[in-house]
Amino acid sequence: MGNLLKVLTCTDLEQEPNFFLDFENAQPTEAEREVWEQVDVVLKDAKGILDELQAYKGAGQEIREAIQNPNNEALQEQAWAAVVPLVGRLKKFYEFSQRLEAALHSLLGALTNEAYSDPTQHLEREQALAKQFAEILHFTLRFDELKMTNPAIQNDFSYYRRTLSRMRLNNVPAEGENEVNNELANRISLFYADATPMLKTLSDGTTKFVSENKNLPIENTTDCLSTMASVCKVMLETQDYRSRFTSEETVPFCLRVMVGVIILYDHVHPVGAFAKSSKIDMKGCIKVLKDEPQNNVEGLLNALRYTTKHLNDESTNKTIKSMLQKD
Repeated sequence: MGNLLKVLTCTDLEQEPNFFLDFENAQPTEAEREVWEQVDVVLKDAKGILDELQAYKGAGQEIREAIQNPNNEALQEQAWAAVVPLVGRLKKFYEFSQRLEAALHSLLGALTNEAYSDPTQHLEREQALAKQFAEILHFTLRFDELKMTNPAIQNDFSYYRRTLSRMRLNNVPAEGENEVNNELANRISLFYADATPMLKTLSDGTTKFVSENKNLPIENTTDCLSTMASVCKVMLETQDYRSRFTSEETVPFCLRVMVGVIILYDHVHPVGAFAKSSKIDMKGCIKVLKDEPQNNVEGLLNALRYTTKHLNDESTNKTIKSMLQKD
């Protein structure tokens, strides 16, 4: 309880971490290698998952025709044949979220243990793991952006479940049933019902990590998140650091990671990222976003507006609220 009180009542934004986290070139040290290799296996598949999700077109046309012509058997079969492989893909995305959560647990275990005395030392000395954590956050925001703009995902899955239960009632064998049994279908359905399913996976996974590691003070985890947000902010607003980026992708990557870690902190920390006692300089982070061209950051500002948990709390500073209001 003492730890929790300490987190709730901490009011000072300590000296911000001031070091260059090399998101472009960080390589694992011997001490990091075992965890790094476990996580690397998962991250290698992340780009393919995003590519598949981006290319996901859905079976809207076939489903509409089948619903409009319920007695036309050929159209029913066409819709079912179109939906089954898509459900296989949705299952694959869901299963990847489980692998991502396990990878997050490994990383949090390494980045919050007692090997170093504070989160700044962890992130500075375990840069390859910090980079992987950043890549998980980057993937999560990108996945959820793509999912939010694709209503076909939920429509396809609902149609699949409705058709499957009708087939069961009529004792019709369904070749797609091996793909997703009833219990798995329930879990997948809950996953996609959330507006930001990957973020929910990460925030639930982080909360679970905290509750499973009762010997670790809760602030080891929340401070790891707030420090990562500060490191991104400082690198983005410090010309000396920005000038060391060699890829044009690194600034958008940094911005996305900063926002991802703020949202995660807001979901996991007892009073969130916007409270006076928050260890994240929210005004500074929003200013960094607003200093970028609007087209590049509108999606990230919307993520702060609509996917955080505590922005609309009474206790949120009015300046922060007005900074996030739509222009």
